[in-house]
Amino acid sequence: MGREGTAERRAGLANRIAVWRAGRVAAATGFVSQPEPRSMGLYARGKQLVSGNILFAGHLVEAPGALLWDIPAPDAAFAAEAQGFAWLDDLVAVGTPEARRIAQGWTRGWIDRFGNGSGPGWSPELTGRRVIRLLHHAIFLLHGQDKPASDALLTSLARQTAFLARRAGAASPGLPRFEALTGLLCASLALIGMEDHVAPATSALVRDCTREIDAAGGIPTRNPEELLEVLTLLTWAARALAEADRDIPPELGQAIDRIAPCLRTLRHADGGLARFHGGGGGVDGRLDQALAASAMLKPPGHLAQAMGFVRLSAGRTSLILDAADPPSGAASATAHASTAAFELTSGRRPLIVSCGSGLSFGPDWRLAGRATQSHSALAISGYSSSRFGTSKQPGALGDSARVTALNTWADTGAEVYVAHDGWSATHGLTAGRRLSLSTNGRLLTGTDTLTATTPAEIARFQDLLTRSKLDGIAFTIRFHLHPDVDATLDMGGTAVSMQLRSGEIWVLRHDGRAHLSLDPSVYLETGRLRPRPAWAIVLTGRARENETRIGWTLAKAQDTPTGIRDIDREDPVSL
Repeated sequence: MGREGTAERRAGLANRIAVWRAGRVAAATGFVSQPEPRSMGLYARGKQLVSGNILFAGHLVEAPGALLWDIPAPDAAFAAEAQGFAWLDDLVAVGTPEARRIAQGWTRGWIDRFGNGSGPGWSPELTGRRVIRLLHHAIFLLHGQDKPASDALLTSLARQTAFLARRAGAASPGLPRFEALTGLLCASLALIGMEDHVAPATSALVRDCTREIDAAGGIPTRNPEELLEVLTLLTWAARALAEADRDIPPELGQAIDRIAPCLRTLRHADGGLARFHGGGGGVDGRLDQALAASAMLKPPGHLAQAMGFVRLSAGRTSLILDAADPPSGAASATAHASTAAFELTSGRRPLIVSCGSGLSFGPDWRLAGRATQSHSALAISGYSSSRFGTSKQPGALGDSARVTALNTWADTGAEVYVAHDGWSATHGLTAGRRLSLSTNGRLLTGTDTLTATTPAEIARFQDLLTRSKLDGIAFTIRFHLHPDVDATLDMGGTAVSMQLRSGEIWVLRHDGRAHLSLDPSVYLETGRLRPRPAWAIVLTGRARENETRIGWTLAKAQDTPTGIRDIDREDPVSL
């Protein structure tokens, strides 16, 4: 067994010992005050659960009337989603007697089957996530229940709190540990008899706020959705302290104040987050809730930077560019080879996107979603800008691209230039991208370059060129389109027209130095059973000179009005 397997085995043993010790603590005698249901769920997902369609981690199980714990878990990710109790948010969002009956039955079933410490759910992060949901929805769960059921819930919460008191600090740094520590703190404040854990939980949370959140409000993984989850947890912790008439540590408030403007910068015009490095757009409403709780409502300016991303915005248009090195070390386990890729949203409609994280669709889709070809960026055929599987840490990036230049201008509109060395070692080429957004947001001008600059790069490139018999190095520039965009080749195949559901029409043209095509693509959306089919605009060419330059424009059609009423935002829910 490898080093990683040995570490997992030791952690599992430590968890089991902590559970056994936690079982010897006195049960909580009640709640200090009536818990508030702060975690938000999705009504549509709750309705699916009520009807017996259970979609966890990309697996759909149709089991009307079944107890969740009687369903064999297809894989560890399904089991983790079940054990984390986030589904409780969705059932509460429905709020019907039938939804309450299912929530109560599944909760009592978990206590009966796993409450003694068995099962895969006794890790610090899953226990923290589960405890938070049980606290937030305790009134919903206890409504109409008899005393034995109430006592069972309180006893289980006390045991889980005692477990967290011993093991929260052992959770992996970042979001897992924030989940464990927030669960411990909230439970210690909410349950009578658990007060002794408040001070150490607060101190540990403060330490991680200082250690894991940098001065600009970013986190090592550079995952925008993960950053949102961290902010949400910290606002819950601060609220719990305030409602208990306890002082909020300055470090906690300062961490919230750092993260909030960072997330505002990473937010598109439609309210969703940029989908990079394993993150999705975020649960509907959660970003608004977290920003409101942080009192950070001021939007960023026309040009802003945060966590290695650059945001250009004007009129109805927002663009977010990945302009930094990929995460490194342990933080790169979900990182994408997305350096110099961008996403663009017009009003409330995404236009240019990343394919997204394939985590919920299995290992093959997860790896595919991380590749440069799954992003709206230039890629040398067959090579991502950062490579996978070359690190000692499974899943981590190795031979990562490094940003060699980053400049921004805001004199007329908003403009950015970024260059990276992702193909310097393999092909002797440095990639550059310049993007300029007009002051009214109706025109994006782009230039992509591949350049052999240094003597070593020139020698390497010329050697490959000779070996290809001067045929050159094949490359593509992809613009992945959101599935709701209708795209057609236009003007004899020299342009692509794109129509959004709002009625807006955008047109992409290029300078004629590449071949233009519309190719099939996918949109990897968390919460769906399968990837959504989509299209990608692809510019294909070959680098035959020491510098290859491709220019293109993305413009709103002249007959598209500046202001469009885009009210019909709700689309049918589909698996």
